[in-house]
Amino acid sequence: MGEEVILVDENDLPLGTMEKLEAHRNGATLHRAFSVFVFNSKGETLLQRRAMGKYHSKGAWSNTCCSHPRVGESIIDAAHRRLREELGFDCALKERFSFTYKSDVGEGLTEHEFDHILTGTYNGEVKPNPEEVMDYRWTDPKWLVEDMKKNPKGYTLWSMIGLERLVREGKTN
Repeated sequence: MGEEVILVDENDLPLGTMEKLEAHRNGATLHRAFSVFVFNSKGETLLQRRAMGKYHSKGAWSNTCCSHPRVGESIIDAAHRRLREELGFDCALKERFSFTYKSDVGEGLTEHEFDHILTGTYNGEVKPNPEEVMDYRWTDPKWLVEDMKKNPKGYTLWSMIGLERLVREGKTN
């Protein structure tokens, strides 16, 4: 059996678990997720381009990292784990807000997530895991929001929703 996601209600209260791929095939199942946006001292945000081996949204640009907490794992602990696994670094993180969304991500899969948005600051070396990340770049967040509006197919939906709100609310540091 593969990794499981935590099923939740509209208030993020746990309802059970489901195998991750099955939850994305099902599409109706709301589950807990997180998205991390890391900024540097110049105010730029770190984007990653999802590896072609990912099970959905292959090759799309996305926020610094995102995933699902494991059963018994806090959002913050899961976010630290995935930063290290995907990008080879860690930094202090702060939870900012959450939202729910539902999106067809192709290949018969749907993201239906209760997404917790976290931010952090980091200025060191990035060491991407090639199984997770095929490219990365630091980018001005305001420019990025505009580019996401012009070229939405090049980005993941959750990163567009999260970054637009972070910029709008002035939470990019």
